[in-house]
Amino acid sequence: MEVSSFSTCCRSLQQSPSEALLLKRTWFPKWDQVHLFPVKRAFRPLVGQVGRLTWKQDHSQVLNCQLKEVPVIEAGSMDEIYDTLAERLVPIATAESNPNFKYIIGLCGPPGAGKSTVASEIASRVNKLWPQRSSCLDSQVESPEVAIVLPMDGFHLYRHQLDAMKDPEEAHARRGSPWTFDPERLLRCLTNLRNEGSVYVPSFDHGVGDPVEDDIFVSLQHKVVIVEGNYLLLEEEIWRDVSSILDEKWFIDVDIEKAMQRVLRRHVSTGKPPDVAKWRIDYNDRPNAELIIKSKKKADLIIKSVDF
Repeated sequence: MEVSSFSTCCRSLQQSPSEALLLKRTWFPKWDQVHLFPVKRAFRPLVGQVGRLTWKQDHSQVLNCQLKEVPVIEAGSMDEIYDTLAERLVPIATAESNPNFKYIIGLCGPPGAGKSTVASEIASRVNKLWPQRSSCLDSQVESPEVAIVLPMDGFHLYRHQLDAMKDPEEAHARRGSPWTFDPERLLRCLTNLRNEGSVYVPSFDHGVGDPVEDDIFVSLQHKVVIVEGNYLLLEEEIWRDVSSILDEKWFIDVDIEKAMQRVLRRHVSTGKPPDVAKWRIDYNDRPNAELIIKSKKKADLIIKSVDF
């Protein structure tokens, strides 16, 4: 196992009050106790980690003419990555005493990246680890979940909203593009969650093809919220405001051809003929994926995808 050291992004010494607040909310010294947080000294060996798990730096991104170093995590299996990221998040849930506290992570990636699987696996592992780390739990009482997944799919526009557009046929054909979502509503939900500590959010019924209202409840007991979706890192209009409310932004890096093969299999498994599935990918999924991959430069952490 190899772990490299890396430094944080360059920041101005003169910070505005809002920047200072962001730093106060984002940086958790306890993360260093599991040796997975970027610090200025070299890492000690990761506790309890085996295999080919490595941390790297992505030096290819330049922002405002300054080099931005982004940690990259990769391993021989996704299970190793799930375990590592869960270990990284558990100290946050155990350290905060504020009942309204939420640590909101945006998990982004193109179609076929495996966002839903990654989010649910990490949340599940956090919930299993937390009772072992929390000193406030009674061993006789079943521990509540502290991590939950909030899927962006619930913020699709309804089919009747697509029907009301200028070109309904095009709107349905391009469903899944940024303009077929309701980012304003997503922003309101995340803002309410941040301010009030709990919120009801919609899920998405793939059988019906529409959101299901108030199907997910993010409660006060949830400390880690993983928001997973395609466009969380876009810089355009309201998406920029959605991105700014996230404490951390993770991006699943996957070869676009591999991702499109996964999407093709998914389309065919839902009953689409292969030629229709391929047309759908060329007309909608691939253009969306190319746009999403461009947003990778906004990520705080890059996860290298491994075949499941």
